[in-house]
Amino acid sequence: MATILITGGSGLLGKQLCNVLQAKGFEVCVLSRTKNQHTKFKTYLWDVEKEEIEEEAILKADYIIHLAGESVAAKRWTKKQKQAILDSRIKSADLLLKKIKQLNKPIKAFITASGVGYYGAVTSNHLFTETDVPANDFLAHTCVLWEAAADKFATTKTRVVKLRTGIVLAKTGGFFAKLRLPVKLFCAVIFGNGKQFLPWIHIDDVCNMYLKAIEDAEMQGAYNAAAPEQINLKQFMQQMCAALKRPAIMPAVPAFLLNLIFGEMAVIFLTGSAVSSEKILKQGFKFKFENSKDALRDLI
Repeated sequence: MATILITGGSGLLGKQLCNVLQAKGFEVCVLSRTKNQHTKFKTYLWDVEKEEIEEEAILKADYIIHLAGESVAAKRWTKKQKQAILDSRIKSADLLLKKIKQLNKPIKAFITASGVGYYGAVTSNHLFTETDVPANDFLAHTCVLWEAAADKFATTKTRVVKLRTGIVLAKTGGFFAKLRLPVKLFCAVIFGNGKQFLPWIHIDDVCNMYLKAIEDAEMQGAYNAAAPEQINLKQFMQQMCAALKRPAIMPAVPAFLLNLIFGEMAVIFLTGSAVSSEKILKQGFKFKFENSKDALRDLI
């Protein structure tokens, strides 16, 4: 079977994706800044700042999945943090391409994460598709540069797939895990007016989307990785309260307070776009979880 090289393999999505791909018979390797003797996957060292990668990682790889990137919600968006968010995505992709060219190693596909932030920190009734132009804010700018770095791989005749991912719902981390305890403790809240759309995807579905991107040679370009359901934050929190058998009493955290606490980063809490999954559905992908009610039932 083919060998898959994964960056960001220690993250929420990366950990599960490694297991899914291994279960499908692929050989899975990960790039890491440190050697982890406890992982069951072959680990190769890389240092983006020093532009170093263990060459065997590239020479073994048939496909590369690029998940590495500083979390956009990890810290307040200072000038330094913004640069870290950009560099962790773009410089790492550029380094991979540089090494592929140096070693003259053909790669069948370069599959990268991207984000629905491509469409901007906005809340509107427009249903965004992959043909919509990007917005003009920091999140959109990040996604544009992220995808542009991936598109450079086409110069080596490599198939490029970009998955514009919504909020990933998983049991052990991320958005759902952070909200589960407050809801159970009767402390559910909504941000702002709660009318911002919440483009989400169950972790099983996003893993299967990456699997399809490997196996389906016809997949190319950008795809929205979000469930078909269009739901806003308030509706989602109502579903979550019902699933956890808690009353849907949800005080609103006002926008001015979030802006005071988080500064510019508050847009990730206060805005959200509706995105279409039509393109990936037409590609033949079948969602395991199409609505939040079923997804939450599975997670709980």
